[in-house]
Amino acid sequence: MAKISKKRKAALEKADLTKEYSLADAASVVKEITFTKFDASVDIDVRLGVDPRKADQMVRGIVTLPHGTGKAVRVLALVTPDKEQEAKDAGADFVGLDDYIQKIEKGWTDVDVIITMPAVMAKVGRLGRILGPRNLMPNPKSGTVTQDVAKAVKEVKAGKIDFKVDKFGIIHTSVGKASFSAEQLAANANEVIQTLNRLKPSSAKGTYIRSITLSSTMSPAVIVDKNSAI
Repeated sequence: MAKISKKRKAALEKADLTKEYSLADAASVVKEITFTKFDASVDIDVRLGVDPRKADQMVRGIVTLPHGTGKAVRVLALVTPDKEQEAKDAGADFVGLDDYIQKIEKGWTDVDVIITMPAVMAKVGRLGRILGPRNLMPNPKSGTVTQDVAKAVKEVKAGKIDFKVDKFGIIHTSVGKASFSAEQLAANANEVIQTLNRLKPSSAKGTYIRSITLSSTMSPAVIVDKNSAI
């Protein structure tokens, strides 16, 4: 029999990990079984009844969490000179174009989100092989390629995130920190779920949302009663 870690044993003493909880209760349980010394991230995993190999079943979207992500998001704005001050005033951490493109080509990717303009995508496009695997490539569908750079920067700073179903049909994204209240975590998670419902592909057959779990960094997953969150 596999040895149970002290933290998992402590978690099992506080919660029944085979039980399905309402979204609100699941958020409370996750907080109770989080034992990290740092402020752990809280994540939601939603298994969807879609086939990501089919283009018309690729679920991708953006959502603004009502209580933010709880972490400082480092934003790089790749813009023309006339848009630089606008991006800085909106809160972008790094602003420029050719100089940052050269830095990225040399391996620098120390940012969380890159926002750019349609006019410079020809230059930014050549960074695809570097930014793509790191999920940093700007995309119009996620709102990171836009003429309104200031608005995009402000939204990202306020808690706007983008997500995409993986090859297993699972959406995985953060909904806050363990220091958030259970109500805040539940509200953020609910916003993700409701957004997924609105993005249901018309070609998806059968059960769309198959399972939902919440977990924090290094904690076991807590099963959410999907009927309580749909």
